[in-house]
Amino acid sequence: MRLSTETIGSGRDLVMLHGWGMNSSVWSDFAGVLAGRFRVTLVDLPGHGNSPFKGQQSLADWAEACLEVAPSSAAWLGWSLGSMIALQAAHTAPERITGVMSLAGMPRFVQADDWPHAMAPRTLDLFIQALGEDHSKTLERFLALQMLGSDLAQETLRRLKMRLTERPDPHPDALETGLDLLKIADLRDVLRVLNCPTAWLYGDRDTLAPAAAANLLKNWLPDAATDVIAGAAHTPFLSHPAETHLSVSRFLEQFNEC
Repeated sequence: MRLSTETIGSGRDLVMLHGWGMNSSVWSDFAGVLAGRFRVTLVDLPGHGNSPFKGQQSLADWAEACLEVAPSSAAWLGWSLGSMIALQAAHTAPERITGVMSLAGMPRFVQADDWPHAMAPRTLDLFIQALGEDHSKTLERFLALQMLGSDLAQETLRRLKMRLTERPDPHPDALETGLDLLKIADLRDVLRVLNCPTAWLYGDRDTLAPAAAANLLKNWLPDAATDVIAGAAHTPFLSHPAETHLSVSRFLEQFNEC
């Protein structure tokens, strides 16, 4: 059984991938605006939303599942974990991806000696431990963490929770696997060999994907385009939709010019 998708709009193809524990309904308003200029394919990741979970364990497995339901040629926009999957897909099938737009995304989500602007490994370890005890409470904590420091945090959180109820809860095994991927995946070397343009958009108050990582990206991807949304945390497309749309549209147009 293939992943669940929804296609809206018309124009050049754009694939959109959500983050961990979410589903594609979080894109509803934002994708609706992009659909005025693009044919947008919204994908529910394995075990999320309406998609089945077949035990996919590696980032490559998740990327392959998304490629199976994606257009033959498209730009890909990934949020958080979705950005990692989009980058992996571009590495796996470079002929099919015209550019990767990373929204609050990272090639590596945990800190390393040469990658300080990221989550402490202990943070993810605690989430993994808590997930085994209570999935619902862990998701609640993760949602709150995404809003930390953002303008309009409470209103953004309320709208995000409302969107998530539109689809089934994620599969527990998919949640566990997704956290493992966030903990162990490191795509920085993949960045060196990508043959498509990339763009990276951050919120300046994001604690999960700190904006300071944008400067370090240049060590692996000298030509990377970057932008930062003031006052935003990990969900700029919800808290600051107009500013985010402006940046995303500009980057997508640049992809088309390459």
